[in-house]
Amino acid sequence: MNQFWPRVLQYLHRTSVLPRRSLSACADHPAVPASTNSRHIKPKLLVSRLYLPSTLHDVGQDTRLSREMTCKSQRLMLKAGLIHPSNPGCYYYLPVAVRSMEKLMRVIDQEMQGIGGQKLDMPSLCSAELWKKSERWDLMGSELLRLTDRHNIDYCLAPTHEEAVTTLVAHQANVSYKQLPLLLYQITRKFRDEPKPKFGLLRGREFYMKDMYSFDASEEAAYETYELVCHAYTRLFDRLGLRCVKVQADTGNIGGKLSHEFQLPADIGEDVLLLCGNCSFAANAETMSSDRTECPQCKTGTLVKSKGIEVGHTFYLGQKYSRIFDATFSNVQNKPVLTEMGCYGLGVTRILAAAIEVTSTEEGIRWPGLLAPYQVCILPPKKGSKEHKAVDLAEELVHTLEETLPGLRGEVVFDDRTQMTIGKRLMDASRLGYPYVIVVGKGALKESPKFEVICQQTGETVFLTKDGLLDLLGGVETV
Repeated sequence: MNQFWPRVLQYLHRTSVLPRRSLSACADHPAVPASTNSRHIKPKLLVSRLYLPSTLHDVGQDTRLSREMTCKSQRLMLKAGLIHPSNPGCYYYLPVAVRSMEKLMRVIDQEMQGIGGQKLDMPSLCSAELWKKSERWDLMGSELLRLTDRHNIDYCLAPTHEEAVTTLVAHQANVSYKQLPLLLYQITRKFRDEPKPKFGLLRGREFYMKDMYSFDASEEAAYETYELVCHAYTRLFDRLGLRCVKVQADTGNIGGKLSHEFQLPADIGEDVLLLCGNCSFAANAETMSSDRTECPQCKTGTLVKSKGIEVGHTFYLGQKYSRIFDATFSNVQNKPVLTEMGCYGLGVTRILAAAIEVTSTEEGIRWPGLLAPYQVCILPPKKGSKEHKAVDLAEELVHTLEETLPGLRGEVVFDDRTQMTIGKRLMDASRLGYPYVIVVGKGALKESPKFEVICQQTGETVFLTKDGLLDLLGGVETV
């Protein structure tokens, strides 16, 4: 038997079935690959392998795109290689942006499921019949992207899903009051025929959105659910470190009895807000008289105008859609009763761009901690420099961080472009906005080794031992 495996392996190598390597390593344990005796494991996440095609060098040749470049988040995302323009109002979301967006979606999932939300996925292609039944087919006008299939049936690419989800629930004849409140949500692409798309992901024709729909047994219960979701939105933005303001808003073409927007104050914002400095009152200016300056809540404060980016919107719908589509539940007496509804939206891609807009500098992106595509970037010394022996230490540091701090697994990037100077790589790291950049240089080769750590969110630079570095990064929150 001991002679059998070496002969089999020799045959397989001769016939090119197996790659050529040492046969002796497999003689005793033929099913196990030969182990390496290397001192450390090579980093897997390499900057040289990241797909980050900057688009800014093409902007000068594109007159339309040049005119659009009035928004900081758009410039930074193009420059860092996060997005690439496709057609007006539509973008490629490149790998690093997708990674950040998936983190945002995980935070949203945690908050929505934390209040009882159940995730589903509804068709983007919606029947015109439903939209005509709710009378929104004509109400939405040219903003609705419409198409007709080969059978001459009309559809739209849904900007929102009130009709679809209410029809879904209406088809379930056995919904009991014991199952309520029912909170159904999705995170999916939405479509809007925006007349003037601009500001990158802040105003586009195709975008990602979280939309939740609630079904309750009574008006009182529906208001409780409404407040529950609003509190979840507030927690979400607090976790992201974004100072959002909840303002009263118009119900618009979605309709209903009550509406609030979650606005991120920003000079680039297109909404005008009225805020009271004396109490918590806040409103979208379109809901009030344009010349009003006295706060309607406290009666003593003065309303101050501000601009904001709408990143969330909530509506109490009442029976507007449940009555049209006959969405009922069985009450205690086992009789059908119309449900009370609410709907709640979050602009996923808009939050991503708005966060970059308000937290970044003109030199580079500064991510809210949870949304950073990668938390740490390690820079070894330049090839051929006096400190080149520190390259092995830098590679070992990647392994140490990921093994010692499980939260950083898959979050540490190694900048292996050692043909470039540290300065040039630092500029690239600043542009992409890694929260922590660690330079492994001559300080790491000393008897008491220290690492240069640049905390990009605060602008501070500190020199830490390995233990100090582990203490610092041990507090990094990830999702």
